Amino acid sequence: MSKTAANPPLAAAADPSRWKALVFIALAQLMVVLDATIVNIALPSAQTDLGISDGNRQWVITAYALAFGGLLLFGGRIADKWGRKNAFIVGLIGFALASALGGAAQGEAMMLGARALQGLFGALLAPAALSLLAVMFTDAKERAKAFGIYGAIAGGGGAVGLILGGFLTEYLNWRWTFFVNIPFAIVAAVGAWMIIREPAGGRNRAPLDIPGVLLSTTGLVALVYGFTRAESAGWSDGLTVGMFVASVVLLASFVLVESRTAHPLLPLRVLLERNRGGVYLSLGLAVISMFGLFLFLTYYLQVVKGFSPVKTGFAFLPMIVGMIAGSTQIGARLMTRVPPRLLMGPGFMVAAGGMLLLTQLEVGSSYPALILPAQLLLGLGMGTAFMPAMSLATYGVNPADAGVASAMVNTSQQVGGAIGTALLNTIAASATTAYLTDHAAAAAAGGPAGQLIQAQAMVEGYASAIWWAVGILVASSLIALTLITTGKPGAGGPVAEGADGEADLKVPVIAH
Repeated sequence: MSKTAANPPLAAAADPSRWKALVFIALAQLMVVLDATIVNIALPSAQTDLGISDGNRQWVITAYALAFGGLLLFGGRIADKWGRKNAFIVGLIGFALASALGGAAQGEAMMLGARALQGLFGALLAPAALSLLAVMFTDAKERAKAFGIYGAIAGGGGAVGLILGGFLTEYLNWRWTFFVNIPFAIVAAVGAWMIIREPAGGRNRAPLDIPGVLLSTTGLVALVYGFTRAESAGWSDGLTVGMFVASVVLLASFVLVESRTAHPLLPLRVLLERNRGGVYLSLGLAVISMFGLFLFLTYYLQVVKGFSPVKTGFAFLPMIVGMIAGSTQIGARLMTRVPPRLLMGPGFMVAAGGMLLLTQLEVGSSYPALILPAQLLLGLGMGTAFMPAMSLATYGVNPADAGVASAMVNTSQQVGGAIGTALLNTIAASATTAYLTDHAAAAAAGGPAGQLIQAQAMVEGYASAIWWAVGILVASSLIALTLITTGKPGAGGPVAEGADGEADLKVPVIAH
């Protein structure tokens, strides 16, 4: 397996419009990432207006997650086959149309269909965006800056969604959490059409691996749905267990098929290269903690502290500031000077330190004294770690595999998010129930004393789950330090892996 730190003897031809292209790629990525959280705050209002039952409410979130998570690998390979620019623009247009459908929804079926379509086109758009960056930015220093911006968006976009969702829901209408995507998509699509010039010779024109598509899609859908259902129905529920068993069988069959087919959907060399494998695993684990944090802090601030949706959204600003600083001022500046593991490992450990502060949450905890510094540490650590992770995940991969390698980054995040929401919420709920059982007499008393016990039980649950999140972030740090062994990137472009997984010194040429 080739060392990704090596350099080809010739410099890749730089696209003169690459920095302008970055603006539109970043805009599209922001739209996809914030859509994962922006609907959460609007959901109660949408549920009331559309008459969605409590039992079906989760499907507004789940329909998007299943389509997005299940189709990412397929979307990444389509981007490799069609061309990343074409997939990027089609994904943007489709996402805008699906968002318009969601904003105009008149009932439950129309809303759920719109969310599934958003997930489908998001699965095409997200890997196309990341792989465009991978093939357009080949100089190590420029790549560090570009991925610093991208990493800040990928890490902080969820928090931006909470702010924007709260503002739109409180001052306009929940429908604008969908309609807001339309101008984002139009501007990004027009800009991409005019500006982006994809390097020639990077398409994968091999026949599409249909068995691989079917097995990976159904396997990932079963896995994501299993975790999503576990959150509401419990881990011992028959359908939950059945989904997990099905996902193991389907994904194991997928690996077997990919190892034997001539033109695999996901070449195993992409997944098994030590450094990329370390990125996928450590990033997926870190996202488990991040999604759990968004969930618990949102409930803590709104239910326990009584914050409005807008105030709750703005309460996440320190994390966004930390993400931006970590990605652009620490990660991007040090990426060409130190090996990636020395950014990712300490970055995840700093984030674990921020999470450790939050284990001290109490009903009367001070926002400035506890929550604000914890968020700053989390943002700084995650931003510092996310930037080299995003870059290393596609560094040195064959240009024809850039789309599917990028899709694996998004897949690890999506699966991590599903696991985080289900696993940590279950831990929190169990701890809350145990606390209420131990204080049953006081809780039954009612009045201010009973309400205080209820609030203390919720916070006890959050703190218990956050302890698990601390451990998961420490594990992410150790995995990054252990598995990722590549040195610091050189000044030239990356070595691309050939079809056999060995070094293939190809120089991209910009197509006009």
